[in-house]
Amino acid sequence: MNNLSREEQIALIYDKWQKITITSDPMFGLVMQNKEICLELINRALPNLKAKEIIQLDTQKDISIVGAHRVRFDVYVRDDKNNIIVIEMQVNNQNNLPARLRYYQEQIDHGLLRPGDDYSVLKDYPTYVIMFCNFDYFKQGWAQYEFNLTCTRDHNLKFGDNRTVVIFNALAKNFDKSDEPIKSFLALMCNQGDNKSRFIAQIQDEVDKVKQDPERRNGFMKYELNLMDTKREAKMEVRKEDIKKLIDSLYELNIKPEIVKQKVTEKYNLTDDEYDKFLG
Repeated sequence: MNNLSREEQIALIYDKWQKITITSDPMFGLVMQNKEICLELINRALPNLKAKEIIQLDTQKDISIVGAHRVRFDVYVRDDKNNIIVIEMQVNNQNNLPARLRYYQEQIDHGLLRPGDDYSVLKDYPTYVIMFCNFDYFKQGWAQYEFNLTCTRDHNLKFGDNRTVVIFNALAKNFDKSDEPIKSFLALMCNQGDNKSRFIAQIQDEVDKVKQDPERRNGFMKYELNLMDTKREAKMEVRKEDIKKLIDSLYELNIKPEIVKQKVTEKYNLTDDEYDKFLG
C-alpha cells in the first residue's frame, strides 16, 4: 500500500469502511455510542446485573499513566449502581488474554482511586470486563467463561474484590440456557445475523446509519490515513538505519568507496544524491 498514490489509498480505505462489520474496533465503538444498544448488550452479557441506566459512556477511552503501558478501552461504562463495565472486541488471538485482562483491571482501578482515597473506596465500584472473542481462548467449546477470585481450598469462599471477567467465544457450537441472551450477538460476530431478532436488527440498522454518516466516515478515513502515514514513516526510519549500518559495515571491511556506493545504491535503489546524504 505504500507504493499507492494518495487517491488509491483513499479508495482502499473507503472500500474498507463500506465492508466494516461489528467486530471492527471502530465500528463496535461507534455502535455502542447508542446507549440503548449498549445497555441491552450489557444486560445480555451480564443478565444478573440488571443495569437500568448508563450514567457514563466512553468509547475508545484512553487510560494513560506516566511511565506505564497505555491502554485504550473499546467501551467504558458506569451504570446507575456505580458498576464499571469495560467491553472489548477481540478478533485476533495474541495468546496473552489473561495477562491483558489483569492489566485492564489494574488500569480501571487507577481511574477510580484518587490520591488520598482509602482502598475501601473500590468496593463501591464493582468492575466487570467483558471480552467478545472470535476465537476460543480456553478451548473448552463453551460460549462463555466467567471468572471470579475464590479460595482454592473452598470455592464457596469468595475473595470479595468485586471483580468479574467474562470472556465470550463466538465460535461456540453448543449453548446452554444461560447463553441464550447473548447467542444471537455471538452469531452476528460470525456474520450470521438473526433476521428474527429485534436486537440484532437494531444493531444492523445502527451499523448502516453509522456508515451513512459523513462525519463518522471522514473521521475513520482520516484516522486510517494518519495510521498509514505513521507506519510508513516508521518503516522509512528503519530503512535509513539499515542503510547507514550497511555503509559503516562495508567501510569497516576496507571495501573501496566506489564499490560500497555501488552495492548500497543497487540494494536500496538510491540515487546518487540520496546516497551522498548518508555520508555526512
